[in-house]
Amino acid sequence: MTSSAALRDAQRDLENKANDLSKLQKDIAKNHQVRKKYTIQLGENELVLKELDLLREGANVYKLIGPVLVKQDLAEANANVRKRIEYISAELKRLDATLQDLEEKQNSKKETILKLQQRIQSLQAGKGKA
Repeated sequence: MTSSAALRDAQRDLENKANDLSKLQKDIAKNHQVRKKYTIQLGENELVLKELDLLREGANVYKLIGPVLVKQDLAEANANVRKRIEYISAELKRLDATLQDLEEKQNSKKETILKLQQRIQSLQAGKGKA
């Protein structure tokens, strides 16, 4: 294989790896957006739980369903909010694991790209000497 063919192959490979890295970075950004949304929801639900804890037994609690406020039992409201917090926390853990995996893949791709760039430079330097 000639050095110019090897150089073209290396450059094509580098372009593909760069595209893969770009996709990974987009996935990481999307993960951060979703994580931010869940973190906000978790904060809101924890605040609601604190407010519910301040109420006395038998207090009136209303839940907004569409445009209507519907009376709800305090214990039921408490249970619903706790379940929501549990769900959101689980989602945040899942997102953290996914993020860690994506970041490991990103670092691996960066190393591969760096090695390819070095190979291309050495091929170009060899071609310049010929």
